[in-house]
Amino acid sequence: MHLSTFTDYTLRVLMYLAIAKDRLATISELAAAYGVSQNHLMKVVHQLSKSGIVESVRGKGGGIKLARQPDQIRLGSVIRASEGDAPIVECFSAERNGCRIAPVCRLNRILAQAFDSLFEALDAYTLADLTNNDQELAALMRLGAPSGRLSNETNENPTAPDRSDPTRQANDPAQGN
Repeated sequence: MHLSTFTDYTLRVLMYLAIAKDRLATISELAAAYGVSQNHLMKVVHQLSKSGIVESVRGKGGGIKLARQPDQIRLGSVIRASEGDAPIVECFSAERNGCRIAPVCRLNRILAQAFDSLFEALDAYTLADLTNNDQELAALMRLGAPSGRLSNETNENPTAPDRSDPTRQANDPAQGN
């Protein structure tokens, strides 16, 4: 089985929001934290908002936040909603089943049992279980720093010039100026 990129991004968005629980987050900061497309994240956030997992606040100073506490968000239900209810194999669909061996095939029962077990296991975990190491995750996501960048205080060498800032590069002896 392979989870879609959409589901992967869905879980990442929820983890970020669980860690940034005291404030609204923006799609641009999520994109910067994970190095992914804002357009993809907009689709993910739209779906999460429609499903009631995320609240969206419009306007200046707006953003997104979790609509429920992380310990109330079951991973199985998130993944089911994200992946949709399309059948995993053709024979699970009454309308599109063209498999010749379907009447005697045992594979469908085995697959159904396997997926039931998978979702049962996923339902045993919540978003809180994914984020109980919130300090380590926040550091890796560079949460709290503007535009997802680490500030000089958190760099290993605080006296090193910030190469992303053109005004600092002008006075940087390493640049030959």
